[in-house]
Amino acid sequence: MADAILGVPTDELRSSRTSVKWRAFGPDVLPLFIAEMDVRPCPAVVTAVSDAVSRGDTGYAWTAPYVEAFTAFADRRWGWQPDPEATVPVADVLTGITTLLRLLTAPGGPVVVSSPVYNAFHDVVAAAGRRVVEAPLRDGRLDVDALRAVFADLARAGGPGAGVAYLLCNPHNPTGHVPTAAELAALAEAANEFGVRVVSDEIHAPLTLDGVRFTPWLTVPGADGHFTVTSAGKTYNLAGLKAGLVVAGAAAVDDLRRIHPYVTYGASHLATIAQAAAWAEGDEWLDRLLGELAANRATLVEAVASLPGVTAQPPEATYLAWLDLRATRLGDEPAAALRERARVALSEGTTFGAGGAGHARLNFATSPEILREALDRITGCLA
Repeated sequence: MADAILGVPTDELRSSRTSVKWRAFGPDVLPLFIAEMDVRPCPAVVTAVSDAVSRGDTGYAWTAPYVEAFTAFADRRWGWQPDPEATVPVADVLTGITTLLRLLTAPGGPVVVSSPVYNAFHDVVAAAGRRVVEAPLRDGRLDVDALRAVFADLARAGGPGAGVAYLLCNPHNPTGHVPTAAELAALAEAANEFGVRVVSDEIHAPLTLDGVRFTPWLTVPGADGHFTVTSAGKTYNLAGLKAGLVVAGAAAVDDLRRIHPYVTYGASHLATIAQAAAWAEGDEWLDRLLGELAANRATLVEAVASLPGVTAQPPEATYLAWLDLRATRLGDEPAAALRERARVALSEGTTFGAGGAGHARLNFATSPEILREALDRITGCLA
């Protein structure tokens, strides 16, 4: 693995990658929008999937090794030991979230999110037949006081037994902040006080960068009645090999058992093989990736400091940067303007909910050369 993981040349990416990221726009556009990395694959994943296909092992998923690989990974990385009996495999994280929302809330019921937040949260709530209630971030971090106030209002409006859920993004997408153990404990206290069920999306957890500690939601005191949904999809760039896990706290296992077995059939066999190999044998690859992401983050932070009218907090996790462009002349939807004028595709901030206008999300999980070129183009556009 001598070559840089984030070192795939631009011409190779354009010729060999046929996913949305490299096909949605024309060949003159640098795609830094969708959360997909321009990485050389983890060797353990390549071997596991190639071997499975070559021996015809392409049937229905047997997920026990997948669960075992995740629980061992969680123990190694964070000292968390999830109970394998408190897990359910699903097709992917969003399928797991949709299933839980339908389980925990009534049709049309409220689901609280901390906006600006992962744009698919809004879509998945709508797909589940529920409604979004926003409790905006404060200075880019969870605002537990705002959450408590929203929880209290919903409890009063709904009366006893009203089903309310909160979708936690841990680490947070798009701002890249990592909630502290104290923030999560305060969230657990507020949620339990008002009977709110928390579902934590932790798909970006292994991508916590240097100097910051990730706290798994279900390790927090008071979180045993809640849920986590996760996958190796983001960490190892396996969006095309879909599988995920729902993990229940000790006091939520009975609810987990109410999930219809049909839901668990969605995990792809090849995906569980790939993700199990990543969790079991991909630590070295992941550690190298984190170092390269940290270097790209430093490049980004330095460039943003010189961009007129642009600010951004350095993300503590993920490979996503939340750019504040409100002081530029690009309007409420700056990503559209940058794509047109600079030929750089970012994610539009308005799709992330309240607080997103005038912002854009930039994916810096690409080669240093592509990142620098994109930043040069943006600089030229703003100048």
